[in-house]
Amino acid sequence: MPSLRTETRQPSRPGTKAATVLAPVLSVALLGVLLISVSIGAISVSALDALKIVTGHLLPGMPWMSDGSLTTMQDNAVWQFRLPRAALAALTGASLALAGALIQAVVHNPLAEPYILGVSAGAGVGAVSFIVLGLGISALGISASAFAGAMIATAAVYLLARKAGRIAPQRLILAGVALGALFSAITSYLTISTDAQNVYSIMFFLLGSVSAATMQQLLLPTLALLAVAAFAMTHARQLNALLAGDDAARALGIDVNRLRTTTLIATALLTGAVVAVSGGIGFVGLVVPHVARIIVGSDHRRMLPVAVLGGAVFLATCDLLGRTLAAPSEIPLGVLTALVGAPFFLWLLRRERADRMGMNR
Repeated sequence: MPSLRTETRQPSRPGTKAATVLAPVLSVALLGVLLISVSIGAISVSALDALKIVTGHLLPGMPWMSDGSLTTMQDNAVWQFRLPRAALAALTGASLALAGALIQAVVHNPLAEPYILGVSAGAGVGAVSFIVLGLGISALGISASAFAGAMIATAAVYLLARKAGRIAPQRLILAGVALGALFSAITSYLTISTDAQNVYSIMFFLLGSVSAATMQQLLLPTLALLAVAAFAMTHARQLNALLAGDDAARALGIDVNRLRTTTLIATALLTGAVVAVSGGIGFVGLVVPHVARIIVGSDHRRMLPVAVLGGAVFLATCDLLGRTLAAPSEIPLGVLTALVGAPFFLWLLRRERADRMGMNR
């Protein structure tokens, strides 16, 4: 039997050059957006001073941290508030884009995204229940409840999708849609039955926000993203083979059921980790992987890094716009991801390359 390495080896394609150029461009763009984001706010901090503050905290002993050129208020504004927020937005965007790309590959459905599994809806029930039951509105309590709800939803969808020891993609999607609708109905009932002062907190979580981010909240999403990204890149060839169909993948010696199960569990854990701290932010997991696929092709070795970086840049930019366009008010992230991303995606979908990638079939 020919080896997988031999069968999946592809000649150079136009997307290879695009990925080679795009990855460093997106990396620079991400650093630029993060620097602008930590510079802008009620307390004036120049981009250079913001960079000094971040560098000074990461590398102790820098002279500008003690020579009086930077005030305590500037230091706190950048390090305690703006940087965690911008970093969490980037982490969330990268994670949702990666999860969307992986789910679309294993369920053979271009419309699949993390929320189709009901994970977000389950997290919403957990967070809203915590608020409605009067347990408080602490960020840690809401995040823990949201993560528990996401994991319960994931377990339920996984069990419902199993048949004869196998995960059926169609059953997975239908189970996710049905449970998502059920969880959304429960969330709606809890929202209308609670006191008016709780409604704002509930809506803020459901629409997505990273405004209350802290350095401590970055740990879990960061670890989850690194772990799932490593898993995805080490299985990129198997995911490529899966695009040709289950039978073709099995012919190459791939355990399709095991690959599908482990990938879904990994994406569910990743989605739960970010939804718990950033709320329900839709659209990223659906749009960003498609945009990456149109530009660099379907090879996961090229597409996944571009999708991760693109998701980070996209959501970090949305967060920057959300807290500056209507200042001092704030636009929820979920609103901006749809308003900014949908027109761009529709424009890109009309281009010739989208037809070549089979996006308009």
